[in-house]
Amino acid sequence: MTLSDTVYERLRADIVQGRFPPLQPLRLEQLKQQYGVGFSPLREALNRLQGERLVVSAAQRGFRVRALSVTEMWDAVESRILVEGEALRRSVEQGGDDWEAGLVAGFHALSLVVKRLGAGADAPALEELERRHREFHAALISACGSAWLLDFAGTLGTETERYRTLALRSATLRRDRDLEAEHKALLDAALERDADRAADLLEEHYRETGQFLEQVLGQGEAAALR
Repeated sequence: MTLSDTVYERLRADIVQGRFPPLQPLRLEQLKQQYGVGFSPLREALNRLQGERLVVSAAQRGFRVRALSVTEMWDAVESRILVEGEALRRSVEQGGDDWEAGLVAGFHALSLVVKRLGAGADAPALEELERRHREFHAALISACGSAWLLDFAGTLGTETERYRTLALRSATLRRDRDLEAEHKALLDAALERDADRAADLLEEHYRETGQFLEQVLGQGEAAALR
């Protein structure tokens, strides 16, 4: 991994995890001091992040973190349903033993984190939840056989993760949602090779998350999201 790649990964993670909130300016001099690198790898990283719609730039004003909105959140959720729904169907049809083993391992790891959240969800716990959640959903579609679908899914997943992270840190977790049961149902449908049911459950899962995020935004509980 090159220096530019390392800076890109670190800056990307800091944006997704909300350490740089929406609309915050990303000044090169400050980033240089924070990450201990020169201007060239920083500019390269910021240009890559602009291509992923995580940052925006304006003439004479430099870069800033891209704003979030309910409309764009739903656009990302609906697009994710389309892309990952197709990728999941293909994975269910094509996945082998290694794919199944990866699903089971991913679900177990995610389940452990979800159970620990009952004792309190601090920032490190939420970051761990997001990582395990991302890994499980990546495992679900990993056997689709399409690099394009996986790339699109990764970009859309990053976009929705920004909303989830900031919302979960600013709102009380809903007690009426059983995340472990939702993921277990997805796992079972995939292992049973029921592509239609798996895709339907994935859509329900993402729409439920979208409704939660819209509720948080609408109630104004997360001013940083605006």
